[in-house]
Amino acid sequence: MKGNDLLAWRKRHRLTQKELANLLGVRNLAVYRWECGMRSISPYLHLALEALENRLTKEAEHKEEKDHGDLS
Repeated sequence: MKGNDLLAWRKRHRLTQKELANLLGVRNLAVYRWECGMRSISPYLHLALEALENRLTKEAEHKEEKDHGDLS
């Protein structure tokens, strides 16, 4: 994974660098450096992002179900 791939993933999920950093348990400076290519990205980061994507999807589905329940 390259920095621009991480940036695209983060933007697609509408996260700030700080939000992504908090979810990953790193400093937002680390996310900035990865995205700018100043630091290499762990070859395992894609696994963490996959897990986060699943979590974010489930949270969005839960929110959608809750919102539909409120409208009934």
